[in-house]
Amino acid sequence: MAITAQKNNPLHGKTLEYIVTALSNHYGWAELGYLLRFNCFVKDPSVKSSLKFLRKEEWARKQVEQLYLDTFSK
Repeated sequence: MAITAQKNNPLHGKTLEYIVTALSNHYGWAELGYLLRFNCFVKDPSVKSSLKFLRKEEWARKQVEQLYLDTFSK
């Protein structure tokens, strides 16, 4: 049952690090900070600091995942 549920999940197999890296490469940190308004994207941004924040705050992670889906799943 779980395998079937993952089959249609576009985020399956993509790590949070992969998602943050893809978004930062696509938009750049400044645009990412404008779109999502997280300090980890605005003040001294890095993948490492972003991951630390996003792993603590589920609501923020969900916003990043949704932006990834909106950007790359067309």
